[in-house]
Amino acid sequence: MYECESLQGTVLVADDSEDNRELLCHMLRTHGYRVVCVADGSEALAAFEHEPIDIALLDVMMPRQTGFSVCRILKSQAETRLIPVVLVTGMARTENRLQGIESGADDFLHKPVRKEELLARVKSLVRLKRYTDELESAEMVLCTLARSIEAKDPYTEGHCDRLAKYSVALAEQLGLPQDQIVALRRAGIVHDIGKVAVPEHILLKPGPLTEDERRVMETHVVVGERICSPLKSFRQLLPIIRHHHERMNGTGYPDRLSNNSIPLTARVLQTVDIYDALTTDRPYRKALPVGEAFAIMQEEVRRGWWDGALVDALQEVLKGQEVPVARAIA
Repeated sequence: MYECESLQGTVLVADDSEDNRELLCHMLRTHGYRVVCVADGSEALAAFEHEPIDIALLDVMMPRQTGFSVCRILKSQAETRLIPVVLVTGMARTENRLQGIESGADDFLHKPVRKEELLARVKSLVRLKRYTDELESAEMVLCTLARSIEAKDPYTEGHCDRLAKYSVALAEQLGLPQDQIVALRRAGIVHDIGKVAVPEHILLKPGPLTEDERRVMETHVVVGERICSPLKSFRQLLPIIRHHHERMNGTGYPDRLSNNSIPLTARVLQTVDIYDALTTDRPYRKALPVGEAFAIMQEEVRRGWWDGALVDALQEVLKGQEVPVARAIA
């Protein structure tokens, strides 16, 4: 393996032909790209463990691991699935192109490679990777902000991670589609991000809130929605963030929605949020045993607050599992 230094971005070139590697490396290097060259698919996979790759150019027919195989592996891993992959091939048959598409390839180049086409494809895909990186950075900032809010209160330590875990388990029990499961996992982390706008003397108050304080606290769902709304990737999270404090009888907030007008995903997060609150130490009481927590939730279902079917489903999910009681750190 060897590298050619540059600044425009890092391109991995994998080809078992030294002549082809040299040609592609020269084309890219002279236009400002840093190039990592490897001779087969196994070396290509190893390179991703040590190099910040922006785009991969993979020859289809290589020893040890073909370009198809490397592409499938990259697209199956969370760390590399968003890196653009271009398959470089001399095969023009339709079934080969279909195999590449099924492997997850983002684009194709046909041998002999034309310089203009190579540079145009690489420039476009590197730009796309930059946008993706910026999006991931924005999501990471929001998640970090959410965790910093959680960290202010020792009684909520681990709350976000537990809600993400419980929400996914309940959603899978209900057979919800994968995009909603992903949204619930993310919402478990950032659902209370709007509390960044709530003063600490209200947020951390050990006793009951006054009416004015409660009104301030209730604004956190609207603020949270507004914070997350610029990210298109968070679009499905917005109804969860805004509506996870509604009640089935219309007495919740912020919009006093009722019954099925409350989005199902919001009701899912709401259910696990209530469960976690009851089974976690609070300043005014110790964590409740699981059975007692569900008894309280069922009583509140009869009052018209929560979705009884979801409470039953969560109880079924947790049945037979060893559920650790969340304790605050002294």
